[in-house]
This record gives sequence, structure tokens and C-alpha cells, in this order.
Amino acid sequence: MKKKEINASHTPLYREAGFNLQNSKRTKEAFAAELNHAHEPEDYIYSRYRNPTVVAAEKQIMELEECNWALLVETGMAAIDVAVSVFQKGAATRPWLFFHEIYGGTNSFIDTVLIKRRNLDVHRFYANEGLYDFEELERMLAEIQPEFLYFEAVSNPMLIVADVKRIMELAKQYRAKIIVDNTFGTPYLWKPLLDGADLVIHSATKYLSGHGNITAGVICGNDEELMKEAIEYRKWAGHFLSPDDAYRLGTQLKSFELRFDKHCKNAMELAKYLENNSKIEEVLYPGLESHPTRKEAVALFGDNGFGGMITFDIKGNSDEDKREKCNRFIAALEDTIPLVPTLGEVDTILLPVEPVWGAKYPLPGVIRLSVGIENIEKLKGLIGEALENM
Repeated sequence: MKKKEINASHTPLYREAGFNLQNSKRTKEAFAAELNHAHEPEDYIYSRYRNPTVVAAEKQIMELEECNWALLVETGMAAIDVAVSVFQKGAATRPWLFFHEIYGGTNSFIDTVLIKRRNLDVHRFYANEGLYDFEELERMLAEIQPEFLYFEAVSNPMLIVADVKRIMELAKQYRAKIIVDNTFGTPYLWKPLLDGADLVIHSATKYLSGHGNITAGVICGNDEELMKEAIEYRKWAGHFLSPDDAYRLGTQLKSFELRFDKHCKNAMELAKYLENNSKIEEVLYPGLESHPTRKEAVALFGDNGFGGMITFDIKGNSDEDKREKCNRFIAALEDTIPLVPTLGEVDTILLPVEPVWGAKYPLPGVIRLSVGIENIEKLKGLIGEALENM
């Protein structure tokens, strides 16, 4: 029976694993065209290659990033894997240079996959007391001559905002490609590809979806050859996003800019509130005058906002005192602001730094707060009461 075409007002959900190519001639043409790795093929073959529901969500992200292509994968880690693997060329692979102030999972991926399993020549550039030494960065670039430089616009969890223009100028000077993880910044605050980045990645699990009910990642770019390499690797490594998750992501992307604007406004107001609370020792938020990289944040983000993440340190007489107060603060908010190891959701969630980052940040009183889009007065009341009673 021939299927009737429906006049849908929303993107249809195509759950097909494989698509009906109807005859041998069309099959031959479809597989021949697949060798060109088109982003949106004329004929879909198999959902691990491309799927129309996934492509529709990718187009939405292309509009946000103002880029030529975007590829969705099943997680943010998969996006990292695809992005870096684009530049792996067997024995001819040049060294790779990563900033150390990046997502902890990325650092673990470097150690356990890139170095331990793939035996790649990977180097790290470390921050010095929360700031980047550009003389040291240039020295490393000159010495290593890396294939690419990988960094985050805003670091996790200490919220160091990078002088991205200077970083990218140095990278280009030494012919290094540029990969930016812009999960914290999002295209609402900064579009790295417009400033010359080669690839941009996001954990779309976070702000792009924003509801904590899917995992997804995305790689964005402009260069067609990089796109073909990324499509090829995604296809054979099996890094495809399910049509169901792509459908939900596409729906959630429609409210992204409205949501992220509210995240920024809530976080700014809450950061000021916390800075004036006598129970707090220090607040790290790029929008505050006290933040060590506020100048870089203003230069990069302008009037758009400063993101939805706050890191703050609870006062205490000793490390153990801070640890106890931190635990009591978390317990007081258990039913209203839960401890959840992710970020970027519409609901405010928190994460203690010491149990997660351990030796890197042994800070017993420090909490990372992912500020949601709730009523700000209610948020301040909940947090203020928890601080008062800890």
C-alpha cells in the first residue's frame, strides 16, 4: 500500500532503521552518492548514515551557530571523539594540544583513549593560578607545532573566561587548527566559527536541550572537507543520535534563546546576592566585578550575559568545618535544589566540587551551581534559608 503524504506542521519523527529505495537503479545511485558524504542526501539509506529527523535538528543548530554544517551524535563525549578524530592521520598525525582547564571527562578521555589506547602524542597547556600565560602558550605552540589546539571558552568549574581572540591568533600563527568546546558559552553568548574556529562542539545534553531528558552532542563547522571526514567517522564509529532524541532536541531548541537569556539574568542576580551573603567566602561568576577574568568576559560576550553557572565557596574555620557546612547546605536543599552531576537544565541543580574534582580542586566548601530559569526570588529564598541553617 502506498503511504499517504501528511501535511505535518512539525518535523516528522522517522524511526526507520533503513529506508525503502524501491528499486536497484535507485539503490545504486543512493550508495554511489553516499561516497560524497552529503549532509542532506537526496535519498536516505540507513539511519546510522543520516536520518531526516536528525538532519532537521542539525539545521536548527546551524541557524544558531551561523555555520555551514552541524552533525549530531549521541553524547557530548561522542562529539569530542568525532571532532578530534577528524585530524588523526595514522603515523603522520602531528601532536595535539589541549588546554587543561576543560571538562574533566575530556581530560579522562585524553588519558584513557587518546594516550593509553591510541598512543597519540598529546600535550596540555596549564593555567597559572586561574590565568593563562600567553608567553608559555606561544612557546608550546612553537615547540610542538600541533595539528590543533583545543580549549573551552569558559572553564569548568572555576569559570575562567579565555581571551579567545588572542588564543586563536596564536594558534593560526603556528598553523594549528582550532577546536572550541562552547558548551558553557553557547551560541547565545559567542559563535566561535565567526571568529575563525575550525570546529565547535557542544554537549547538547546541557543548554541546547535544557530539560535533562536526553543526551546528545554536536559538532559544527564551515569547511566541507572537515564535514566529510566527520560524517565518515561518525558513520563507521556508530556515533549516531536516535531519531527520538533528535525529535525532542528539535522541539527544545525552539526555546533555547529564551531559556538561556533567563539563565543569564537569574545567575547574575543570584551571584550578586551570594556575594553579599555573610556565609559565603567567595563567588566566582564572570559578570561580577570581582571575577579575575571579567575583562575577558565583557570583551567576548558584550551585553549578552555571562552564562548560567556560579561557583561559590562557603565560609568555615577549617577544611573540615567547610566540608560539614557544605554537606548541611546540600542536605537542606535536597528536595528543592538537588545534587545532580550535570548542568544547563531549566531547574537549578548543584554539585560539590571536592568529591568530583578531587586532587585537581580539593576545595571542601566549594559548590558549582547550575542556575535554572525559576522565579529568582524563590531561588534566593531557598538558598538563603539553607545558608542560614547550615
